Amino acid sequence: MEEKKLYGRLQTWPKNQTIPPAAQVLPVREKGRCFRCQGRSRAPLPNGHSYCLDCLMIGRVSSLDCLLTIAEPNDFSSGSKLRWQGKLTREQQRVSDQLLKHAQAGRNQLLWAVTGAGKTEMLYPLVDWALSQRQRVAIIAPRVDVVLELAPRIQAAFDVSLQVLYGDQEAPYDYSQLVVATAHQLFRFYKAFDLVIIDEVDAFPFRGNQSLQKAVARAAKVDGCFLYLTATPDRLLQRQVKAGKIDMVNLPKRFHGGKIPGLTVVYSAAWPDRFPKKVLESLKRWLKDGKPFFIFVPTVADLARVWQQLEKVLPTTVKGATVHANDPKCVDKVQAMRAGDYDFLLTTTILERGVTLANLQVLILGADDPTFTTETLVQMAGRVGRDRKYREGEVLALAKGPSRSIRRAEKMIRHLNQLAEEDEDADLFAL
Repeated sequence: MEEKKLYGRLQTWPKNQTIPPAAQVLPVREKGRCFRCQGRSRAPLPNGHSYCLDCLMIGRVSSLDCLLTIAEPNDFSSGSKLRWQGKLTREQQRVSDQLLKHAQAGRNQLLWAVTGAGKTEMLYPLVDWALSQRQRVAIIAPRVDVVLELAPRIQAAFDVSLQVLYGDQEAPYDYSQLVVATAHQLFRFYKAFDLVIIDEVDAFPFRGNQSLQKAVARAAKVDGCFLYLTATPDRLLQRQVKAGKIDMVNLPKRFHGGKIPGLTVVYSAAWPDRFPKKVLESLKRWLKDGKPFFIFVPTVADLARVWQQLEKVLPTTVKGATVHANDPKCVDKVQAMRAGDYDFLLTTTILERGVTLANLQVLILGADDPTFTTETLVQMAGRVGRDRKYREGEVLALAKGPSRSIRRAEKMIRHLNQLAEEDEDADLFAL
């Protein structure tokens, strides 16, 4: 194995094989936990050996193995790598300048930017500065389809070696200065990155997953910096900002100046047995006008039932598909939707974030269900109106009755839109 493939990497290595001279050997278990994922669950192997069950999804590590790494040498050239020729808006430039200032001071930070603010482009000057300083950078996204959408944009923007990492990929690992990956891939790194950017930090699978959070922290160098991105920060992040533990930069305005569409709430006790008239009218109007749409449902169990209803009320020529987190064709279906092969996708919350489609409309079924938090509803509404050419759209929310999450989502959207009109430096914590 080439030494550079061990730079900042945690490589599983059989104990009975010769260890490369430059490699540092780490145990597979420490204090009763898997060194790689901090899990405790084990499964037996013959002769008294065992392997970790908690991180089996990224490859088996057993008591027959050790872990190898070589300290990250930052073996890169200095100088600017940016080839993006676009121009940021005044508000985006303000945010971009602040992000760079905080990173240069070695500060962890949160970018609280409304959905559709153009977060990716605002990162370019910061990423270019880090690359020019020979730093190693990781950009982490919550899902494979988001990684696959993001990676070509990043590669086009920078003249630098780029490694794209996600489950079931076919390309072999290679040492690179810039990594775009799903969060679980950081289980394979050790003190590798100078800058770690985590998109949708409050989303699954990162939110509430302490094992994954520890792995991400361990993947950064001791003096490495973190940048958290989200449109809906949870209370923990907000408390850290208020306590001065991390800096915050905010942008409540979309890059094209448009607003987040408000929720049009329809109450119907008949749901989920049948669609009310207003919902049917909206679906048929979207189809007539050639507008693609997402239909969100609370659980996987709802998909089949709603699909049967749709078959009864929509023309047979309409094309759609169901999507959920464990769907092996999820990425392919999203790509097909982008290509115009589907008129709609019937989905769980898996598509509430990180998906941009021109002229998209949204229907939320069971909006009062506990599965749909305030943040979830705002994120789903944020799928609409993201394109410069299509700044407006509809977000229809069907519920049996009022709920706290619906009321808070309506309030949050109104407040963010008001901030966008009045003052981009206003207090988002007033929410």
